[in-house]
Amino acid sequence: MSKTTILLAEDEPALGQIIKESLETRDFHVLLCENGNIAFETYKKQAPKILVLDVMMPKKDGFTLAKEIRAIDDSIPIIFLTAKSQTRDVVEGFNIGGNDYLKKPFSMEELIVRINNLLNRTQVQKTADIIKVGHYTFNFPKQILYFESNEQPLTHRESHLLYHLVQNKNKVLDRSLILNKLWGTDDFFTARSMDVFITKLRKKLKKDDSIQIINVRGFGYKLVF
Repeated sequence: MSKTTILLAEDEPALGQIIKESLETRDFHVLLCENGNIAFETYKKQAPKILVLDVMMPKKDGFTLAKEIRAIDDSIPIIFLTAKSQTRDVVEGFNIGGNDYLKKPFSMEELIVRINNLLNRTQVQKTADIIKVGHYTFNFPKQILYFESNEQPLTHRESHLLYHLVQNKNKVLDRSLILNKLWGTDDFFTARSMDVFITKLRKKLKKDDSIQIINVRGFGYKLVF
């Protein structure tokens, strides 16, 4: 059985080596890169299964690197490592397309759990190509929302959130459950990020007045149409 390849971008040599060696003891294959430029070239050549990116790196920071990769790959899981903990930084990371966010210092056990959760999650999404949402047509695999002759691209997280809302149409989608499923945690920062994505989906669905995403306070959200 082949090992899962992880691309690790970390500019602190000692920390990078510790993470690499720890992951390799868990039977991962780790590509350690010292800056964002090297990481991007390595990503294109090696096709890793998951990315673990330090945010503050020389030459190209983790957020910029993630944007470039998301432009060509909608589905690869991304975990950000950072000492930055302000809400706006966390939200920015999720908006770019990050799947998880780990604040330094962290335990290796926590990182490994989050890596495995994201890898397991990416194997689950098998569904029909086309889903009707009111007068919209939602192509989930391609992450595109169609209205008549117009199309709107969706981000990776917007697509998965809309998919789960549709699958629970007219039912309350439990806030904690979906946060843990899509973000890996239901803490304050991820809850704020989810609110941002709900607002974005409402705007993208506004051409059909029959569609509503209702905030059920204290419980979650309900898609009605």
